[in-house]
Amino acid sequence: MNNSRAILVIVFVIAFFGVLLYRLFTVQILESNNFKYYAKRQQMTIEKIKAERGLIYDRNNVLLVYNRNDVSFFVDLRMLSQKGKKKIADKFSSVFGKPKRYYRALMSDSGKTICIERKSSTQAALQLKDFKVTGLFSKEDPTRVYYYQDLASHLLGYVGSDYHGMDGIAKSYDNLLSGDDGSMVVIRDAIGDMVSVEEQETKPAVPGDNIYLTIDKSYQDILEQELKNGLQKYEGTSAVGIIMNPNTGEVLALANSPDFDPNYYWKFTDTTRRDRAVTDTYEPGSTFKSFSIAALLDKNLVNLNEKVFVENGRYKFKNVYITDAHKNEWLTARGVIEESSNIGMSKLIQRLGDDTFYKYLRAFGFGNYTSINLPGEVRGLLRKPDEWGRVTKEFMSFGYAVMVTPIQLITGYCALVNGGILYQPQIIEKIIKHDGEIVYNDSPKEIRRVISEETSERVRNLLVGVVKEGTGTNAQISNVLVGGKTGTSQKLIDGKYSKFDYNSSFVGFFPANAPKIVCLILVNSPAIGRYGGSVAAPIFKNVAERIIALNPGAYSEQPQQEKTPVPEVLITQNSNVKHNLNYISRNNDTTKMLLSLTNSGTMPNLKNLSLRDAITVLSKLGIKYNIHGSGNVDSQSIQPGEKIQKGLSCILDCKEPEIAGAAVY
Repeated sequence: MNNSRAILVIVFVIAFFGVLLYRLFTVQILESNNFKYYAKRQQMTIEKIKAERGLIYDRNNVLLVYNRNDVSFFVDLRMLSQKGKKKIADKFSSVFGKPKRYYRALMSDSGKTICIERKSSTQAALQLKDFKVTGLFSKEDPTRVYYYQDLASHLLGYVGSDYHGMDGIAKSYDNLLSGDDGSMVVIRDAIGDMVSVEEQETKPAVPGDNIYLTIDKSYQDILEQELKNGLQKYEGTSAVGIIMNPNTGEVLALANSPDFDPNYYWKFTDTTRRDRAVTDTYEPGSTFKSFSIAALLDKNLVNLNEKVFVENGRYKFKNVYITDAHKNEWLTARGVIEESSNIGMSKLIQRLGDDTFYKYLRAFGFGNYTSINLPGEVRGLLRKPDEWGRVTKEFMSFGYAVMVTPIQLITGYCALVNGGILYQPQIIEKIIKHDGEIVYNDSPKEIRRVISEETSERVRNLLVGVVKEGTGTNAQISNVLVGGKTGTSQKLIDGKYSKFDYNSSFVGFFPANAPKIVCLILVNSPAIGRYGGSVAAPIFKNVAERIIALNPGAYSEQPQQEKTPVPEVLITQNSNVKHNLNYISRNNDTTKMLLSLTNSGTMPNLKNLSLRDAITVLSKLGIKYNIHGSGNVDSQSIQPGEKIQKGLSCILDCKEPEIAGAAVY
């Protein structure tokens, strides 16, 4: 009996060791590669090293956007014991100040990984550095910080939950700002704690490029504050403001009101986050008259002193009525702009051919992208002449039947006043890699010449008159000469023009004889004031005065350049214009007479000479000159008969000649 038991035990032992040896053989020999793979996968993981997102500065190196190295904490509930849950609730409650029951409730589920504290500060994470509980782990979770909260929010954009750019600069330049993520091989123990890092297998992350914007933080702050004040004062629903350097196309400030805080972007609606400066179109109203008169002046089809019959404020044209806000019987062409007469403008534009007018508007950039490189930009609406109706051109001349974006309008105005050159609007001054290498440097991007320098100068003078004498007097600034144009357009709602909802706008520039700043203000549906001159012009004035106060010397009037303006001569090349204007052109006898004036050694009488002829005489005499106005010489600072001495400088005051028979009926 005892022998039988011994034999049975021996058999079982031999069988056990046989199975054990077979299993060891299977694990060590037959399936060793598979088990090695699973062991490595469990103990060794490849983890991403998140690249630091590039910083954003303004043009004066003021930091606007940076990164905060936050940490998020997670628990794997499959590995977490009840004792571990209690320890975590106690510790996290003491560090973050939340009730213990809050953390216990989060950990009440089972079988999944949850986040118990998202984006904790570095200081809080340090307090938990030595706190170890099986199933608790942390990950770096950087936060994009917009230091000035809502400042330039529509321009800067924001980053989403995946840390990629959404809207604004954040989206347009996401690839450059994001950098290149790295990786590292991490060895962990059985409970998931890090044991070591394989340094040789580590690929460091490359930080994103730093971007320097063209905007000036001080200008941006001023613009946003004044837009908010204006909305409150005039009870508008929204507003847009843009400030540009007309000589380079640089955007110095761009704002929408209401705005939003990119740090908490999810708290705001899509409508609030939309950059209306590039995504929304509107009929610009009378601000568009500046482009119409520029085209007429550039083609020498209008004299600014000619009189236009403006029908006492109501004009029937091809069975459609065109009305003016102010009832006048006659206005000069200059007065048509200063008083913002729709009737006068619609009559004058009839001298310009359809194709020619269209080409000028296209040349100013309407109906096309400005290529400002902000997401969501639209082209607006500028129909081709073959799509025009019987009165389309006339209505377009004063800003209806055409749709523009605010960025298009101000870009076109820059070309109007800078000498006639259209520039692409710029928002990036430079881009620099993390190691200091400059990868992009801003330079003005000239698109085309639209109008001549002489035409640009005459338009500037016209728009100065709008502020001095016309609808834009509320934009006047002491000690700095300002030009600009008001605009008031009815909003098209449900297919009809509203009698209550208007777009009120003003585009101004200063200093007027050598503009450095162009500023557009657009207020949507103001309940008080309604007109651009009553609503937008005062907001512009407040913005301009505060900008000038930052550096008064930078915006003082510049010396008048010595150049020959084009005399006010109307050339009626359009067969639709039935006017026979007489004017004196230069001929050989006139040239001989001018040269004879230079031989006496005394100052000749230049009064009533054309400006071109007067400059010819002064140049021959070697006398420097400054010019005030345009047209014919009305007075001269060096009196006739005075002896000419070396180094003299003569000031010529000019005015435009009255031309008989130039009235438009």
